[in-house]
Amino acid sequence: MEITVQWVRTSWTKKSRGGQAAACRNAAPVGFLLPRAPSSTVSFIHMAEADGFEPREFTKGLQEVDVSLREADGRLRVHARVEPLFGLPPRPHRPPAVRLLPGQWVRWQLNYRFTGMTAMREWSYWLDTFNIAYGPIERNVFLSEPTVTVDECGPVR
Repeated sequence: MEITVQWVRTSWTKKSRGGQAAACRNAAPVGFLLPRAPSSTVSFIHMAEADGFEPREFTKGLQEVDVSLREADGRLRVHARVEPLFGLPPRPHRPPAVRLLPGQWVRWQLNYRFTGMTAMREWSYWLDTFNIAYGPIERNVFLSEPTVTVDECGPVR
C-alpha cells in the first residue's frame, strides 16, 4: 500500500516571537500540494525566518524522517520519534501511535527549542509537521483537514 509523507519544518529565532514577525511565522502553511514524485521519497519543505518564511522544497529519503511507520493488518501505525537531545519542551506523556486505514491521513506536530554551546547564541525554535497518508491520495490531500491530528506542541518560553 502507498505511504505518502510530507515533512514541513518552520524554524525561527527570538526575533520572530512577537509582533509582525510572529504573525508572518504563524501564517506559514502546515500543508502543501504534493510534487509529482515517487511515493518512496519524502517531500520536505523548510520555511526559515532568515528567508522570510518562504517555502523551500527538497526531497528526502523515508529513513531520514523521525517517524516510525509500520504496516500490519491492513493499517499503518504512525508514531513520531523524539530524541532525548530534543527534549524541550518536556514531553512527559507522549500520545500513543495512530493507526490509519487506507484513505486516511494524520498531521502530527512537535516543537523544539535549542540553544548553542555558549550563552552568547540566541535561542532557536522549530516546528515539525508530519503529514502522512496511507493509500492512494490526491496531490492536494494535505491542503484539507486531516483524519487525525496529533498536537505535541508545548511551551517553549
